[in-house]
Amino acid sequence: MKLRVSIVQALALALLVGGCSGYRPAPAAFHAALNQPYRLGAGDRVRVTVFEQESLTNTYSVDSSGYIAFPLIGSVPARGETMQTLEASIADRLRQGYLRDPDVSVEIDRYRPIFVMGEVGSAGQYSYVPGLTVQKAVAMAGGFTPRANQDNVDITRDINGKVMTGRVVTSDPLLPGDTIYIRERLF
Repeated sequence: MKLRVSIVQALALALLVGGCSGYRPAPAAFHAALNQPYRLGAGDRVRVTVFEQESLTNTYSVDSSGYIAFPLIGSVPARGETMQTLEASIADRLRQGYLRDPDVSVEIDRYRPIFVMGEVGSAGQYSYVPGLTVQKAVAMAGGFTPRANQDNVDITRDINGKVMTGRVVTSDPLLPGDTIYIRERLF
């Protein structure tokens, strides 16, 4: 009888601990993405310069399908591309009967926004700027509410087409398109 009670207690303890294990440390790919070349996504706006072709030089937005609409050559896939691969893609297409030797440059004009949700003063969509950390994003969103867990936050990030969520400290850097969720503290 005593053995049966201790097994029941062990199972109850395991269920209790399992139920509290909402903690999801950030996957290794989470922080590795910070050191990778920036990859474009829907909502980014790029400045494409085709030297000596002012009619083609302009800013173009990456649409929700992941393409930019470029004069002469039509839709160009941009989602998941780096600046260098997009430059090469546009130049290759322009070489096919439009320009002899196009010199193309692509740079970010505006990054896609971040989203701050949960226990902040004013949850919503905010502009991303390079060097943005969780703490700065929370400040942009009106700061923590009195109920907020200020130790760590959950971030949802798209890494190479795979959406991942992990828990990080407030000093962690952000990437464009991140969604930050500030949880309510328990006590």
